[in-house]
Amino acid sequence: MRQFFLTAFLSCAAFTTHADPLPSWNSTETKSQIIDFVTAVTDPEGTDYVTPAERIAVFDNDGTLWAEQPVYFQFIFAMDRLAEMAADDPSILSSPTLEAAAKGDLATVLQGGHDALIEVVNASHSGMSVEDFQLDVANWLDSARHADTGLPYDQMTYQPMVELLRYLRDEGFKTYIVSGGGLHFMRVFAEEAYGIPPEQVLGTYGETTFDTDGATPVISKAPGIAFIDDKEGKPINIERTIGRRPILAGGNSDGDFAMMQWTTTGDGPRLGILVHHTDAEREWAYDRESPIGKLVDGLDKGPDMGWVIVDMANDWSRVYTGAN
Repeated sequence: MRQFFLTAFLSCAAFTTHADPLPSWNSTETKSQIIDFVTAVTDPEGTDYVTPAERIAVFDNDGTLWAEQPVYFQFIFAMDRLAEMAADDPSILSSPTLEAAAKGDLATVLQGGHDALIEVVNASHSGMSVEDFQLDVANWLDSARHADTGLPYDQMTYQPMVELLRYLRDEGFKTYIVSGGGLHFMRVFAEEAYGIPPEQVLGTYGETTFDTDGATPVISKAPGIAFIDDKEGKPINIERTIGRRPILAGGNSDGDFAMMQWTTTGDGPRLGILVHHTDAEREWAYDRESPIGKLVDGLDKGPDMGWVIVDMANDWSRVYTGAN
């Protein structure tokens, strides 16, 4: 009997040791490259060993950890919230852009370019406490559904990437989100969706105020953008906030190029992971010509820098956490 339990224990241990850490990834060279890198930097006997303190991994969010078509999900939230606000006070629709956004007329808003997007965000993301704003985000995530998939937006996270985040943490990495998305918006769902706590979420943030008029001090969201966490802003924000150069970075668009370039050109072992949206059947196929998630530099320059290019159609057996 004693021998039986010993044999069973050893069998379970062997199964655990050899369990696939990335079950939603197909058995392709891409998966092997990722596992080989993680194995190399966590082997204390190997020449590429990296101490746990230096195992920093940073990931973009939109298009890298969850979907981003036909427009960034935070902007859909902004339009929905603006419509609710206008139902109570129609006077807030003080421009054609805001009127179009409240009607859900995304095409008209996008014609206005960057200025129109900022106008909608300012109108829908200010004039309330951070706590009230985040409660609105949580309620929206509970009820809103994507027009094409019918899924809740927080179920359109990418299962393979959720597995990768978990795998990295199991191997002693500290995982961060570094995204052009709003800081207060992402902090609502990042811990539950990805296992990334609020203090490890870096993003774009607006102006805020500290008010002491009431019994309890309140931090409120004000109009205006204080910092845009995109392109060159990403490595700047990582250096400012984290204080260490990551050894692994994941992205999907040219907005992530500077972060991935800075990460992978440091000393020692480094890895860049670029998610290429090639799956028109289970998701969307887009890259060079897309106004959302445009990808040119990463495709042209990434391979020469040793980046792993994830072919979503071929490398992933499953896409969303909520389906397929």
